[in-house]
Amino acid sequence: MDFMTNIITITVILLLLSLTIYYIFKNEIMEQEESYEDEEFGVDYLVEGMKEMFNHILNTGPSEWNLNKQETKKQERRRAKLKKALRTCNYGDIGAKEYVKEYIKDLLQLKYKMNEENIDKVISFHNYNNLTSQDKFDILLYFYKKEFGANGLHVFIQTYHLDEKISETGQCYEINGKQIDAAFMTEIGRIGYGDKLEIVVQRIYQKYKGHGAIDEIRDMLIDGVSAGVSGLSNLHYHYTEEMFTSSYFDLPRAYDSIWMFYHGKTIYLSFLGFGSQRELERVCKNVYRYDNPGQLSANLGYIANDMKDGSRVIVTRPPFTESWAFFIRKFDSVEKVNTTSLLTDENSEIPIETIKWLIKGCQVIGITGEQGCGKTTLLKSLVEYINPIYTLRVQELIFELNLRKLYPNRNILSFRETPTVSGQEALDLQKKTDGTVTILGEVATAPVARWLVQLSQVASKFTMFTHHAKTTFNLVASLRNSLLQEGGFTNEVIAEEQVVETVNFDIHMVKSVDGHRYIERITEIVPYEESMFPAENISANMQEYFRFKTRKHMFYTVDIVTYKDGKYYRNHTISDRAINAISYYLNSEEKREFQSYIYGKEELIRT
Repeated sequence: MDFMTNIITITVILLLLSLTIYYIFKNEIMEQEESYEDEEFGVDYLVEGMKEMFNHILNTGPSEWNLNKQETKKQERRRAKLKKALRTCNYGDIGAKEYVKEYIKDLLQLKYKMNEENIDKVISFHNYNNLTSQDKFDILLYFYKKEFGANGLHVFIQTYHLDEKISETGQCYEINGKQIDAAFMTEIGRIGYGDKLEIVVQRIYQKYKGHGAIDEIRDMLIDGVSAGVSGLSNLHYHYTEEMFTSSYFDLPRAYDSIWMFYHGKTIYLSFLGFGSQRELERVCKNVYRYDNPGQLSANLGYIANDMKDGSRVIVTRPPFTESWAFFIRKFDSVEKVNTTSLLTDENSEIPIETIKWLIKGCQVIGITGEQGCGKTTLLKSLVEYINPIYTLRVQELIFELNLRKLYPNRNILSFRETPTVSGQEALDLQKKTDGTVTILGEVATAPVARWLVQLSQVASKFTMFTHHAKTTFNLVASLRNSLLQEGGFTNEVIAEEQVVETVNFDIHMVKSVDGHRYIERITEIVPYEESMFPAENISANMQEYFRFKTRKHMFYTVDIVTYKDGKYYRNHTISDRAINAISYYLNSEEKREFQSYIYGKEELIRT
C-alpha cells in the first residue's frame, strides 16, 4: 500500500513538474513570437525592409519579370520613374517625395499585410500613453496639413500660441513636450486606419529617404529650420568625473537639437530630435545634394547650395565646426506681399511713400540689417515700385529672391556664380542682356562690393542690394574697404568718394526681441561738395570751411525717416541734390505728386 502510494505521489509530482516546464517554455516561446511580430512592425525594421525591396525592384532584370513586350516596357518606365524619384525626393522635390511614399504604402499593404489589426504595432495609436511627444506632434501635424496644406504648421502654432513661450532657462523661445502633449489631448479623437497608414508611411519615408525628424517641418511655410547647433557634440565628451554624474547624461546632445525660424523668431523644438549622431549625419549628407554641388568632406568643411524649391541650405561638419549641422532657409513662406502688409506700425505711410519715390527716381538703395530682419522680404516687395517697362537683372550667390515667381509678367533674369562661370563674367554678360535695373541679392564679399560700384556707374539706371551693416557709416566703410581690397584703389579718400557717389540711401531693418520687423530709419548719404562754400563766402564761414577741408569722411548722413515707440516719423526732407536726381526720371504727373510729397502737409519732426 505504501509502495503504491509512493508511486502515485511520484507520478503526480512528475506530471505537475512536466506541466510547469511546459507552460514555462510555452510562455517563453509565445513571448519570443510576440517579440518577433513586434520587431517585424517596428519602424527601423520596416525601413530596412523597404531598402531591400526597393533595391530588388531596381536591380531585377526584365528577363525575371515574365511579362510580354508591352508590359515589360511599361514596367521599365515605372522603374525608371521610381529610380529618379528615389534620387530626387530629398532635394526639396515634393512630387518625387509623394511618389516614393505611395510606393511605400503599397509595399506595406502587399508585402507586410498591414491592416487595422497590426498597424498599432508600428506606432501605438491605440494607447496614447505609449506615444512619445514626437509621435503626438507627427499626428497633429498630419491632421493640420490635411486641412490647411503647407500652412498647417503655422495654423497649429497660432492656435496654441506656441511661439510665445520662453524656455525655463530664459535663453530662447521654446516649444516643449508638455505643450505638444496638451495640444494632443485637446484635439485627437479616434484615428482611422487610412490616417494611421499615412502617418506610418511618412515616418518610414523620413527615416529612409527623407530628412528625418524635420522632414515635414521643412515642407511647411516657415522661415527655416536648423539642427546640430546646440547641445553636446562628440568634441565635448571628456573622460572626467563629470561624465559619471546623472546631470551629465541629462544634458541635450547635438543630434537632438532642432531649431525653427518662424516669423523672425528662432524657436527651440526641445521635444524633437534625430535620436542618434548617425541619423543627423545622414540628413546632413543628403540635404545639400540638389544639382550636384560637390562633395562635403573634412577638408572642405562646409557646402552652401539651394534646394529644388528654392530653399537655401548650408551644411557644416567637423573639424570646420564642432558638430555636424545644417541650416535651411525657406523663401516660399512669404508670397507676394506689398509694403503695406509688411510695414504695419503707426504712420507706416511715411516710409512707404518715401521708398516709393526713391525707387521711382532710380536711386541706388542699400537695405541693411542683421540676418533674419526681413531685408530679402522687403526687397521683394519693393520691386512693385520699379517702373514696369524696366527690365530687371538679378545677381545672387544662391537663387533665393525668386522674383519671377512673384512677378511672372515682368522681364526678369537671375544669374549666379558657378564653378565654371565667375561672377565678373556674369556681370559682363548682363551688360549685353538689355538690363535696366540690377539687383544684388547680398553684398557680402569684396568682389561683390566692387561689382556694385561698377554696375551703378556704367551698367544700369540704378541698383538695389542688401548688406549686413549696422550703421550707414559701417556700410560706407565696408564698401570702401572692399574697393581698396578688390577694386585697385590705394587711396582711402578716393575709394570712399566712389562709394558715396554710388550709394544714395540706406534703409535699415531691425528685428525686435519678440520677432517684430520694422524699418528703423531711412538715411540719405550726402557727399560733401566744394560748392557748399562759395568763394565769396569762405571768409565769412572760415571756421566751417576749415572743418570741411579737414573732415574725416567724404559724406554726412541725414535720417529722412525714423522709427520710435511704435511710430514712424519724417525727420527731414531729402537733399536738393537727390530731389533733382529723382525728378529727372519722373513724368509730369509724377513730378506734381513728388513735389506735393516734398513740400506737402507733413510736419517734419526734428531730432
